[in-house]
Amino acid sequence: MTPVTAGMHARENLGVLARSEKQVLIWIARRLPHFINSDHLSVLGLVAMAFAGVWFAAYRVTSWASLGVVVSLAANWFGDSLDGTVARVRNQQRPRYGFYVDHIVDIVGTTFLMVGMACSGLMNPLVALAVLCLFLVASAESYLATHAAGVFRMSFLGFGPTELRIVIAAGAIKAAISPWAAVGPLTGVKLFDVGGIVAIVGLTVAFAAASIRNTRALYRAEPLPTRPRKSRAA
Repeated sequence: MTPVTAGMHARENLGVLARSEKQVLIWIARRLPHFINSDHLSVLGLVAMAFAGVWFAAYRVTSWASLGVVVSLAANWFGDSLDGTVARVRNQQRPRYGFYVDHIVDIVGTTFLMVGMACSGLMNPLVALAVLCLFLVASAESYLATHAAGVFRMSFLGFGPTELRIVIAAGAIKAAISPWAAVGPLTGVKLFDVGGIVAIVGLTVAFAAASIRNTRALYRAEPLPTRPRKSRAA
């Protein structure tokens, strides 16, 4: 293992849809009008996620807000997933700039989304806050691992950003019909509270597993030096 140099790193996405998604993104990137560049797509991804948060907050007014959530998440996928692909297809890569901007967009966009959920009435604000905090903790570990090990892992147990968008969109549609869920003998539990608790557990496990894996790998690559023996006087 060697530290990442000049923003270069390998990307690992083992999400269920990753292979098919990559082919679709390349197909779109090759046909995208040339006046649309990766920066435009990054802005689209951020604005779309901000609107997803706004539409979640609008659930207090109308359940039709679910349509806005789904459209916003689709637009976020288009912008956030396609920006890097366009840069690679056109050979316009800016590794450090792209890495930095992409993850600033992720952090700010996810904050907008969770604030919207907290204001929606669909999720307890404390659950939303816990999910956001753990997302930031897991993200920080991922960015540190990328710098130290040169590998950016984008998924955990088959779930990457695209799979998570689909789950959130499905939850938004279900919440428009009924925001309640039954968990075993428990009834009258908010669907997004259940999803939030699952996310909290998943993020905690992902953070712990990645921290242990990366610490062990880096320790093997850089073991504690042994003290040199002092030479004895003749």
